Amino acid sequence: MSAHSPAPGAQQKRFAAYLNGLAQAAGHRDRAVPLKSYCTGLLLPGERKSVEPMAARLYPDNVRQAHQSLHHLVADAPWSDEDVLEAVRHYVLSAVEKQGPVVAWIVDDTGFVKKGTHSVGVTRQYCGQVGKQENCRVAVSLSVSTKQASLPIAWCLYLPEVWAQDSKRRKQTGVPEELRFQTKPAIALEQIRAAVDRGIPTAPVLADAGYGTDTQFREAIGELGLPYVVGVMSSVRVWRPGEAPLPKRKWKGIGRPTKLLQRDSQHRPLSVKDLALSLPARAWKKVTWREGTRHQLRSRFAALRVRPAHRDYWRSQPHEEEWLLIEWPSAEAEPTKYWLSTLPAHTKLRDLVCLAKHRWIIERDYEELKQELGLGHYEGRGWRGFHHHATLCIAAYGFLVAERSRFSPSTRAGQLDLPVPEMPPKFRPRGSPDSPRAA
Repeated sequence: MSAHSPAPGAQQKRFAAYLNGLAQAAGHRDRAVPLKSYCTGLLLPGERKSVEPMAARLYPDNVRQAHQSLHHLVADAPWSDEDVLEAVRHYVLSAVEKQGPVVAWIVDDTGFVKKGTHSVGVTRQYCGQVGKQENCRVAVSLSVSTKQASLPIAWCLYLPEVWAQDSKRRKQTGVPEELRFQTKPAIALEQIRAAVDRGIPTAPVLADAGYGTDTQFREAIGELGLPYVVGVMSSVRVWRPGEAPLPKRKWKGIGRPTKLLQRDSQHRPLSVKDLALSLPARAWKKVTWREGTRHQLRSRFAALRVRPAHRDYWRSQPHEEEWLLIEWPSAEAEPTKYWLSTLPAHTKLRDLVCLAKHRWIIERDYEELKQELGLGHYEGRGWRGFHHHATLCIAAYGFLVAERSRFSPSTRAGQLDLPVPEMPPKFRPRGSPDSPRAA
């Protein structure tokens, strides 16, 4: 059916039902129309998905009033991001789980290059988008994934210490008073705990070395009863297979009995890189984990059972054995990636590799969220607006994910069977090269 047909098609009816569910989650009845309009605007064709261009696409005869309504919904209205994301998750998982179960929870963060210092969370820090230190802000997310599809279910801005301690900028941008500085792993743990409390189908937690190197992060995941496959830095220290710290000293009957494990100059752990370099050639196996766009994705791996050694001299019992997975491509001079995993000891090498590599499925999510759904296009400076805009971007993306699971995997924003009004003649959003208005 044509996008301009007066009678709604099946996809339009599903989209309307989906938006009704999101509007109920947002609470107040007055938010229903602008919320539905905002999500629709994110899915329509258009290079810029900030408030003003979307208002012009949706309501070409009444841009100013539409702009004010959409801006209020995102920047000011006090609806719950968690409740809306819960409605998104429920709808999307009910669709994608028909093709297969949830196989992973994926922790990640993404950066948004931003000029100035007044937008909430913006400071000079590492930005994955450009691969270096840059003026940007960073958000931490938790996604759930089946083998074919993934969706962010939690989203939170990382607030650097320089921001957390600046009461003036906090007040100007509406940072909640109770919020204190948290590391990215601490934010991710909060998201994981909330997912457990909400009864989301559990699965192994995947994360890169920025999270996996943090021993407290790994231990907290284990305490929640979740397995993990997480990247670690090459400097992380472990005991060789079959080795462990020395037992506590024998008590001689004088003083307090010691309970702590021991090391000495002849019995010490080593870095995962040194352990990898010491392995014999027979330890390395070629593994293909999936089909790429041009060829099979394949590399050399070794997996062995080790005990992490982080500060075990302050423990009375050694760490439990885990998998150490190492990747060493044939063309490289040394190993390139390392993972620790609490998957069962009988796990096959290929299964371990496939799960470790599965974390990259969310790259597609971020690519589409940023390039097609305007995740980084929000122009406001406040805490609430940043999170509300991201929530609605994820909500719009969630509908795409559900539609792909039902029909075509190639379904994209701008290709849906939704009405597309004509833009006002000669409309130019503020800040565009041809606009006479200031941004």
